[in-house]
Amino acid sequence: MKTKILLLIVFITIQLYAPDLLGSTLTDPPTDRKFKVVLDAGHGGDDGGNSKHGVYEKDVALKTVLAVGKKLESHKDIEVIYTRKTDVFVKLNERANIANKAQADLFVSIHCNGFHKEQANGNETWVLGLTKSKDNLDVVMKENSVILLEDDYEENYDGFDPNDPSSYATSVLTQEVYMEESIELAAMIQDQFASKVKRTNRGVKQNWFVVLLKSYMPSVLVEIGFLSNPEERKYLTSSTGQQQVVNSIYEGIIAYKNTRDVNVSENITDKTPQKRSENTVQENSTIYKVQIAAGSRAIEPKSYNFNKLPDISREKDGALYRYFTGSTSSLKEAESLQKQAREKGYPSAFIIIEENGERRRL
Repeated sequence: MKTKILLLIVFITIQLYAPDLLGSTLTDPPTDRKFKVVLDAGHGGDDGGNSKHGVYEKDVALKTVLAVGKKLESHKDIEVIYTRKTDVFVKLNERANIANKAQADLFVSIHCNGFHKEQANGNETWVLGLTKSKDNLDVVMKENSVILLEDDYEENYDGFDPNDPSSYATSVLTQEVYMEESIELAAMIQDQFASKVKRTNRGVKQNWFVVLLKSYMPSVLVEIGFLSNPEERKYLTSSTGQQQVVNSIYEGIIAYKNTRDVNVSENITDKTPQKRSENTVQENSTIYKVQIAAGSRAIEPKSYNFNKLPDISREKDGALYRYFTGSTSSLKEAESLQKQAREKGYPSAFIIIEENGERRRL
């Protein structure tokens, strides 16, 4: 009798849990995660935003967002999520919540500028910045200066100087998880504006926008032009102008996506070296560097500014400065540098390959 009861329990257990234990792990096909982009059309509903002569920011922003989204949706590996697709009002924190719940890879908010002087013109892209905290920088530096009383403070704090603002900038690069990626995306969008739109490039800027503050992923706010400027207003509402603006934002997002390894197979070509022998690497004159940070501010490329990592170099790429450690023909050495960088506070450090006149990310 006991044996029959045990067999019955085993049978029931298999019936209940076998699908979970076997079916989902052995028979279900793996699903590739799509690259998620949240597009946010600024304002909406009773909130018209900037306006001039019957042209409202909320309408221009929505038209732009829908057009950018349509182009992105043509990519099978991209999922587009909208904070609004009609003329409705959406709270700022809710816009961010939509992106957070979706676990998005990017948040892109589209707006139009306005100014009391009609001459103001051009496009600019904003990221979350420290402008609000800058007022308190003197207080912060004074409070931190107590470390100067310690013996070997340079050794203990990896070269941090409480009286040097650049030390705070370096700390921002390492501690603000999404800031460098946001700046990189912003720079890519601005570069596209500069090449396609041919209007005033107002660059990448930083400030405290609530919608960016609450979005926990790389996030930017794009001001596509000034509705207060008659010429620019006409341009933004024309089919040609709209298409050029849409293409600029779209190409900037795609350029950013192509530097990310959500689906590694997309970004590594046959020319990309894998685990080759050292002799093969040297014959092809392949150079490996480890990118540790990127930002809009030029920081002196010195080891003490980057937690004593060796062989620091800096390159200007459009509105962006990139910072690297090392320059080697050895993949093994580059992997060691990457590990060292991550251990020293640069968790997003990645290897760059320079080969046959091309640069790509490993």
